Amino acid sequence: MHDSPFWVNHFKDNLTKKRINWSLQPNLSAEEKEAILYSLQAWQLGETSDGVHLLHAATRYAKKIKDPDYLEAVQLFIKEEQKHGRNLGCYIDRIKEQRKKKDWGDTLFRKIRYFNQSMELWTIAVIIVESAAQIFYQALHDATNCQLLKSICRDITIDEAHHIKFQNERMLIIFQNKSFYNKAFSIGVYSILFFFTIHAIWFGHHRAFKAGGIVKKEFMRMMYFKFFSSLKYIHSNFANTRMNFA
Repeated sequence: MHDSPFWVNHFKDNLTKKRINWSLQPNLSAEEKEAILYSLQAWQLGETSDGVHLLHAATRYAKKIKDPDYLEAVQLFIKEEQKHGRNLGCYIDRIKEQRKKKDWGDTLFRKIRYFNQSMELWTIAVIIVESAAQIFYQALHDATNCQLLKSICRDITIDEAHHIKFQNERMLIIFQNKSFYNKAFSIGVYSILFFFTIHAIWFGHHRAFKAGGIVKKEFMRMMYFKFFSSLKYIHSNFANTRMNFA
């Protein structure tokens, strides 16, 4: 378990890493572009969120727990996501395609975020979406022979692994302060959110997943593994904390 200053330092350091060789030229075949372009544009749009609603929830939460470093960590986390959006946007520009300004999936998730002021729901939602992002960007990496796109995808997947760890640790902190019945209720809510989110993602982006060699059954299997690994992390670490305390 890491504290908030650790994550502040991690994100600051990671933002200085240069893993993409922009001297490479994009190289997509017409078939590759047709298979991935829509999803590439849609995920780029999603990565460019200003995070204002997340910051609002994080500000309230950080004040409540008296941890201002957590708010700074969230701000840096958002900057890292925006970096992904900039890099994907630059790639879209270089293949001479238009960036999306609107997409049904992004609109749906933005409307949900607009009404969400709970740090708990924000955190579990990010865990689910970041887990899907790991699979998506690996599929995008494998869908083409373009070395520039592959390097962009590798950079993002490295970041996403840390993002999930950051969010899992926060979920553990939030979860351990709940009563038994609230824990049981929360697991049910998480599972419902997970179910609808993964089906929406598959519905919108199945062509790109399939182009990267991931069929629906495999996507669902990978998502269930990632989701229940997060739940297992929260539960097992909470149990260990209680045992150590006793």
